[in-house]
Amino acid sequence: MKLKELFTDDDAVSPVIGVILMVAITVILAAVIASFVLGLGDTTTTTPTATLDFEDNGTAVTIYHESGDTLENDSLSIKSGDLTNKTLSDNAPFTSGAMIGVVNHTAADLDSGDEIRVVWESDGGDSSSTVGTYEIP
Repeated sequence: MKLKELFTDDDAVSPVIGVILMVAITVILAAVIASFVLGLGDTTTTTPTATLDFEDNGTAVTIYHESGDTLENDSLSIKSGDLTNKTLSDNAPFTSGAMIGVVNHTAADLDSGDEIRVVWESDGGDSSSTVGTYEIP
């Protein structure tokens, strides 16, 4: 074996580098295609956070928006048991200090221990969140 031929024989280097480059390009293309297919770039709707105040006078519960994010009227509903009320007190968005609605004990058939929930639902209806709860004493 000649020592000079050992240092000048480069035949195996070029195919190995070519294979590594092809694998790298394939992995990068697969990652880009997967991000589009899986919808990683989609924007999500953020759930509003708000502090609600429930005032119970024994015959009705009045719900007020105390602080936090503005709540859109068409995204809110008041629920208690099987009852859902989508007709709230105003068509405007609810900001701090606004009255959201009134729940009458008799009309809603509320008893002690029943819970009233103010629920926010996204425009597409694919997500919802309870903004506030109140238990009838």
